[in-house]
Amino acid sequence: MSLLTPASEVIERHLEHFTDRHVILAGDIQDELGATLEAASVRVLTNQYHRWKNLQPTLGDNVVFATTVPAEFIQPCDTLIYFWPKNKQEAAFQLDDLCTHLAVGSQIFVVGENRSGVKSADAIMEGISTLQKIDSARRCGLYHGELEHPTEFNISRWWRNYQLDNVVVNALPGVFSNSELDIGSDLLLSTLTEPMNGNVLDLACGNGVLAAVVGSQNPNVTLTLSDVSSAALDSATATLAANKLTGKIIPSDVYSEINDKFDWIISNPPFHDGINTSYNAVETLISHAPKYLKKGGRLRIVANAFLPYPDLLDKAFGGHVVLAKTGKFKVYEAIKR
Repeated sequence: MSLLTPASEVIERHLEHFTDRHVILAGDIQDELGATLEAASVRVLTNQYHRWKNLQPTLGDNVVFATTVPAEFIQPCDTLIYFWPKNKQEAAFQLDDLCTHLAVGSQIFVVGENRSGVKSADAIMEGISTLQKIDSARRCGLYHGELEHPTEFNISRWWRNYQLDNVVVNALPGVFSNSELDIGSDLLLSTLTEPMNGNVLDLACGNGVLAAVVGSQNPNVTLTLSDVSSAALDSATATLAANKLTGKIIPSDVYSEINDKFDWIISNPPFHDGINTSYNAVETLISHAPKYLKKGGRLRIVANAFLPYPDLLDKAFGGHVVLAKTGKFKVYEAIKR
């Protein structure tokens, strides 16, 4: 059993609120509180595949991996515990969805670390629920209210899109680079100008911009896109469709659900898990990449220049090259010999 986050520890200070309630946990689920919380019933909605995998053996059908909550899944619930994410728009998007399905009078608890911006919860919930701060501990705030006015969620209001040359990029809130191309991906794309063939894996694909550009420029490639986030996978699916491209979309914790070998692995990998810095995913991405590459296959990634990836690449591949760099980013390539 994993350790509880500070936000969950604050929830544990208020267990008396949940004993006789039908609870749904949602938002930035970072631990296994949902598997241990004592209540009349407990359900968990997570948009993170690795969190779903951890909880599913205990909770079974009472944990769902999805971007938006299925109406029949939340319908029995009368209490929401919402874990605040680092992205304010993502919070607004998810709460809009959740508060469409809950009944008037449902209890709402919003908790999060102060550095995540949880203080803006009352403003986002204005007109929906009047939140009052009921606890402050572990550098977190806990807010409580009752649902007064259910929302009318319409996902079409939340989509954002932008154009990159002839490629259309679609993204939902909380997905990296959701309103414009980020500098790192732009630098990586500047190196992907040579003709590409074979199987291409866009790992930690986000909104799918890398795969969409590669696919539009190289019609003979076979695309596979993978991410741990359901919102990212939905965004990547929409991006491929907008550009009349086909590809396999796989929810996966790095390589956990990847079974093929590739000619290319491309990535602008994250180094955060929620609001915390974490290199675990990137270390796995690099160290296990040779297993998923064909002989002569290439790993090409972009990363902040200060991150300790050269040693990882040299250990996994026996060497690497820097194809492009700015003051902040570097594009690395390593080839399986």
